[in-house]
Amino acid sequence: MKNFSKKIKINGLRKIYDKDGYLSPIDIITNEEAKNHRNRLELAETKIGSLHYKSKVHTIIKSAYELATNRKMLDIVERILGPHILLYNVTYIIKEPKTMSHVSWHQDLTYWGFSHDDQVSAWLALSEASELSGAMKMIPGSHKKGKKNHEITNDKNNVLLQGQTVKNVDEKLSVLCPLKPGQASFHHGWTLHTSKSNNSSDRRIGLNIQYIATHMRQMKNDTDTAICVRGEDQFNFYQKEEPARIDLDIEALDKFKRLDEQYKKTAS
Repeated sequence: MKNFSKKIKINGLRKIYDKDGYLSPIDIITNEEAKNHRNRLELAETKIGSLHYKSKVHTIIKSAYELATNRKMLDIVERILGPHILLYNVTYIIKEPKTMSHVSWHQDLTYWGFSHDDQVSAWLALSEASELSGAMKMIPGSHKKGKKNHEITNDKNNVLLQGQTVKNVDEKLSVLCPLKPGQASFHHGWTLHTSKSNNSSDRRIGLNIQYIATHMRQMKNDTDTAICVRGEDQFNFYQKEEPARIDLDIEALDKFKRLDEQYKKTAS
C-alpha cells in the first residue's frame, strides 16, 4: 500500500482524475475553519443526537450546505462534471474513537440507480483522517473497469447500508489518502475504496458530498430530490430541495426525516 500525500495543483486535475479515478489531498478550507464547522456539527448533535450517516443534512444544518457549495469545491467538481451541477446528497461519516466501525471495499454507484456515471464523491475532513484513524484507501485506475460484483454482508460494524463488499481486492494496489482538517478528496463512483476502523483517540469526522451532472436521471423512482448548485438544471428530473436557512428548523427537520428515509430506500 502506498501513501499518497503530495498536494495536487489545480492545473491538470482532470488529467489525474481521469487516470487514477480520484484526487487527494486538495486544500479547501483552513484548519481553523474546519474546527468551526466541526463545532457547528457537534453543537447540533447535542440537540438532536448523532448525525452519523444521516442523509440530506444540508437541509437542516447551514454548515453542511456552506461546505457543499464552497467555491473551491464546486470549481473542482466543474472541471470533472462540467458547468451544470446538482447537489444530490450530503452526509457526515463519523467514526468514534477506538471503535470497530469500518467501510468495506465498494463502489459508490452500485445501488443509487442513476442512468449515467457522471458523478463525483467528495470527502471533506473536519478532523484528521490518518492511517491510525481510518483514512480512505483507493485503488488507482479501478474506475476504468466498470461495476464489480458486490456481496451483501451482515456486519454490524460496516457503515454501508447493506454491508456491500467487493471481495478479493488486491490490497497491495491500494493507496492511502490521508487528509488534514480542511482538506478533501474527490473520487469517481466506480473507484474502489475502503476505510479501516478508527484506532485514534479522536473522532474521525468527514463530510461526504455527492454531486451529479444535471442529465443524470434517477431510474428507481420519480420522487428523488436534489439542488442545482452551479449552472442551470436544463432537465428538471428531480424534485427541488430547500437548503438550510437556519440550523435545525422544526419544519425542515420533519422534511429531513422523510428525505433520509427515501434516500436509504433508494440506495438499498
